[in-house]
Amino acid sequence: MWRRLGVVALAGTLLLRFGFTAAAAQPVDPLSGQRLLSVVGEGVVRGRPDLALINLGVVNDARAAGEALAANNEAMRRLIEALRAEGLESRDLQTSNFSVEPIYSQPPPDYQHTVPFEPKILGYRIRNELTLRIRDLTRVGALLDRSITLGANSVSGPIFTVADPSDLEDQARRAAVRDAMEKGQLYAEAAAIPLGAIARIEERPVGFSPPVPMGSMAREMAADSAVPIEAGELTFRAEIYVSWRLGE
Repeated sequence: MWRRLGVVALAGTLLLRFGFTAAAAQPVDPLSGQRLLSVVGEGVVRGRPDLALINLGVVNDARAAGEALAANNEAMRRLIEALRAEGLESRDLQTSNFSVEPIYSQPPPDYQHTVPFEPKILGYRIRNELTLRIRDLTRVGALLDRSITLGANSVSGPIFTVADPSDLEDQARRAAVRDAMEKGQLYAEAAAIPLGAIARIEERPVGFSPPVPMGSMAREMAADSAVPIEAGELTFRAEIYVSWRLGE
């Protein structure tokens, strides 16, 4: 369907630029057989985030899996208790990953591949990851600092987002419709073509621009003070196809 609409829109653009040379070459509604003018309206809205997502991981290596697991469990338990003591609710703490992986030996630097190398298990790695939802953005830096100090040695984020983006998304849609209406009127007036009734309004599923994570952070970032964090703005986009039937 989108390909068909794109062809109609392109044909409409070419015809408006070079003039209507023949009725057979004009864009036509496949359902009604009437000529169409089709445009794309774009809407962009920016808003401040009100939610930060951070992924905290505790990674432990040991020769025995049980030893690594015991150390990992203790570190994660201590981290979760501290975060709850900081006021984070249970709904905002979610285990996102748990894994046990063997650690294999690697070939020596002077390995010549003349004989097959058989890796051996040297130990085990336990990884437990926790996703935080922080609703007070003024506390993001302090909570990052606290988490790293308590033993989180794999950290990614924050990702800034909006807890309920529906209002901003609707604002972008309204802006896209207004843009489409203005374009339709402009093209019709420039080509001296009377606009008829709207034949079709469709939203193009372009999605809304996701926020970008800040990336990994090392333990050294928590040396003396809270990690400096800036939330910035988020951008929400919408595209709307509008088609009008053309008068004679």
